[in-house]
Amino acid sequence: MPTYRDEVVVLRTHKLGEADRIVTMLTRQHGKVRAVARGVRRTASKFGARLEPFMVADVQFYEGRTLDTITQAVTLGSYGAEITSDYASYTAANAMVETADKLTESEPSLQQYLLLVGALRSLARGEHGPALTLDSYLLRALSMAGWAPSFHDCAVTGEAGPHSAFVVQLGGVVSDEVAPPGTPRLDAATLGLLGALLTGDWQTADASETPVRSRASGIVAAYTQWHLERGLRSLEHVERSQTTKKVTSP
Repeated sequence: MPTYRDEVVVLRTHKLGEADRIVTMLTRQHGKVRAVARGVRRTASKFGARLEPFMVADVQFYEGRTLDTITQAVTLGSYGAEITSDYASYTAANAMVETADKLTESEPSLQQYLLLVGALRSLARGEHGPALTLDSYLLRALSMAGWAPSFHDCAVTGEAGPHSAFVVQLGGVVSDEVAPPGTPRLDAATLGLLGALLTGDWQTADASETPVRSRASGIVAAYTQWHLERGLRSLEHVERSQTTKKVTSP
């Protein structure tokens, strides 16, 4: 049977029979792939631990009629243990992989793959607060999918900002002329943090205060849920701790 190799990040797994698993992966070149990993639930399995959620691996498959089968797996990024040992990081990672799962339904996306791997690596290393890392990931993933929010110029007319009226359904901040009655207003600090998270300005993001982060997280959650339509089940379980996990190893 035809075989192929690809780099993957594991999104989720499901039990199959007594010893097998179905592994859902986002790959670097082939988009989202569901494949059977034979015997990985046995204690003697050679690569069971390499195919847990949040792990990055070099995987060899052979093609099947309905599901491909995993024949080899070599670890490239061992992020699972570090992420699952910290509840805030674990809940953030779950929201990330669910988002990636929904955004890559139709076609491969190298950008989405690289973004997810980078976000999981950052979580595992404790580079920033888990909530900040998640919010940045969500904004950037949605932007790559064609739903880039505007936090400065009017999302409807393009009128130069700054503007403070924020409407999720219209794509971000809007000018007073097009803002519906009763539109909520965002303060400059919250808009500044949202812009920093979108562009990867971590110096600004890490220096933000807790109340500002909380307001920004609410906006990111609302924006994400609206554009994904079905919403994210894992988002409601996210631990919005604003602390940075202490790194114990390089």
